[in-house]
Amino acid sequence: QVQLVESGGGLVQAGGSLRLSCAASGRTFSTYAMGWFRQAPGKEREFVAVINWSGGSTYYADSVKGRFTISRDNAKKTVDLQMNSLKPEDTALYYCGVNRGYPIDSRSPDQYGYWGQGTQVTVSS
Repeated sequence: QVQLVESGGGLVQAGGSLRLSCAASGRTFSTYAMGWFRQAPGKEREFVAVINWSGGSTYYADSVKGRFTISRDNAKKTVDLQMNSLKPEDTALYYCGVNRGYPIDSRSPDQYGYWGQGTQVTVSS
């Protein structure tokens, strides 16, 4: 069993930066790939980024590639999402989740579980 708690969201102007963090509990954290998704009002949950168990492989949605960076610290049981050059279209509730299947770069939220409660990111123009 893994429990996840996201933090770090907030209000930022376009072009600004935020760093989201996902803290996990549970002994098996380091064996899972971890991902970030986001969901804007009226829209489906959307893949943002995923990182494999060791941190050696990462995958990004085209919309955030080059602007966002996912990282993890297995000793601290955290997964971070550094977001730079933010745009108004990045506004959403951001969730982290445990990737429970293969391939790890699947964009489907159905492959994920143990979602946290989310952290709100709002980017003003």
